[in-house]
Amino acid sequence: MSDPNCLFCKIVRGEIPAKKVYEDDEVLAFHDIRPVAPVHFLIIPKAHVATLYETGEAHRPALGKMLALAGELARQQGAADGFRSIINTGRVGLQEVYHVHMHVVGGPDPLGPMILRRK
Repeated sequence: MSDPNCLFCKIVRGEIPAKKVYEDDEVLAFHDIRPVAPVHFLIIPKAHVATLYETGEAHRPALGKMLALAGELARQQGAADGFRSIINTGRVGLQEVYHVHMHVVGGPDPLGPMILRRK
């Protein structure tokens, strides 16, 4: 299923160009347009689902594939000594595009703290 107004659905449909890292029938991986590290790409399910809150059993194959591909794709893109995988969910999680997506972020240098700890 696709959302006609969703930015990532438009990328899946080829209406908006993206620098692809990987693609098959279930998932698409492409470079982030505002990278925060030398390696920064997104992996998304091709089927539209807004947030992890809406996922269910039917989404398990695509979500599992996203996790299973992350390491191999990160190495291929140059993150040979570790990476961070991030799925922001909802307003509090600072999700910007409401289509489930996993950021894969890495590079040759340590990334710094994941999140600032509250005192």
